Amino acid sequence: MPAYNAAQTLKMTYDEVMVQEIVDLVILVDDASSDETSAIAAQLPQTRVHAHDKNRGYGANQKTCYKMALEEGADIIIMVHPDYQYTPLLIPAMASMIGNGLYHCVLGSRILGGHAVKNGMPLWKYISNRFLTLVENILLAAKISEYHTGYRAFSRELLEKLPLESNSDDFVFDNQILAQIIWLGYTIAEVSCPTKYFTEASSITFIRSVKYGFGCLNTAAKYRLAKMGVIKTLLFPERR
Repeated sequence: MPAYNAAQTLKMTYDEVMVQEIVDLVILVDDASSDETSAIAAQLPQTRVHAHDKNRGYGANQKTCYKMALEEGADIIIMVHPDYQYTPLLIPAMASMIGNGLYHCVLGSRILGGHAVKNGMPLWKYISNRFLTLVENILLAAKISEYHTGYRAFSRELLEKLPLESNSDDFVFDNQILAQIIWLGYTIAEVSCPTKYFTEASSITFIRSVKYGFGCLNTAAKYRLAKMGVIKTLLFPERR
């Protein structure tokens, strides 16, 4: 769980995670919250808590999460935000798809099923989501319903191969990691995920969303140029 000011929703998310009875360990990284996120997390059983000394960004938070998960010997790593926007009830399904060796990455998609706007996604976010996904699918030669979900499952094998430290410490990290997975030749699976939108759920501002959008386009363009051999970049290292 990459967390930032999640005190109001952390316990609800945790309870729904643990009711699945297949989770061995919850790792929560607090990115220097100003609320009681770390204190609440420290009281939760089967939870390892790490707090950044300063706010490092959403991408940096994930880097710490995955590093800690691998250090703990995890074979299946599932990221779910502690803001209770994504339901943890999908964890068994996502974990089984990894555990059975079918896929190495599974996304919880808000777009599959066609209920994103009905479930509360702002129209401007839905339109920008669809536009960015269309462009990225073209440039990455992929067919994914959305690149912008924060609900993801990975195998240990896959995480160990990804050049995560080359990625941004900001929100575009989410996009870069999926482009890298496609670069390595892995298939990305998706399951339909109902989501909730409410005041306590985390959300980036419009200005940061615009910055994120341009970052996604930049990532896709670099992928295509690297694929064509026009440029070399640490984001997409040569495969050996």
